Amino acid sequence: MKRILLVCTGNTCRSPMAEALFRKRAAARGVPVEVKSAGVAAVPGQPMSGHAADVLRERGVDPSGFRSSEATPELVRWADLILTMTSHHKRHLLELYPDAVEKTFALKEYAGGDPETAALFAERESLAAELQMRLALGQQISNEEREKLYELDRRLPNPDVQDPIGGSRARYEKTADEIETAIAAALDRLYSE
Repeated sequence: MKRILLVCTGNTCRSPMAEALFRKRAAARGVPVEVKSAGVAAVPGQPMSGHAADVLRERGVDPSGFRSSEATPELVRWADLILTMTSHHKRHLLELYPDAVEKTFALKEYAGGDPETAALFAERESLAAELQMRLALGQQISNEEREKLYELDRRLPNPDVQDPIGGSRARYEKTADEIETAIAAALDRLYSE
């Protein structure tokens, strides 16, 4: 069973919606996953945003009982795959947890795109795997190597899911649509590997 961690800032809007929608989509496909969400700046125990909860209810998901969680070292170790809502979230996590480089992606980055984009993603993954192996051997990653990884990230299309916080319900619905589209493609990739 794959363990998926979805990450945003406060874990009250995007990542809770992504967690619930990922779980729902995976269940509909009959694929076993364990899904959690967290925030890089979350205050643990906060409820989900009202608009996010309403959008999930409309999509057939019960959001009751959700409480925010912080992205802890334990959660990062637990996850087989970490999908962030933005490239900033990804970079933040990798600065704190460089050993997670091989399994951490922005959601839309992981979901992929056209062949050229797929080739860039593959190049990025290859470099990330090499760096992960070196870290496992106790070797350091140089600033030049980190910069090469970041340069690949810059060349890739914008992998960020828009932040609906403080916006209208329509904005939350648009963000949920964006998340659902990316999740469908991410599940295709995850279970084709």
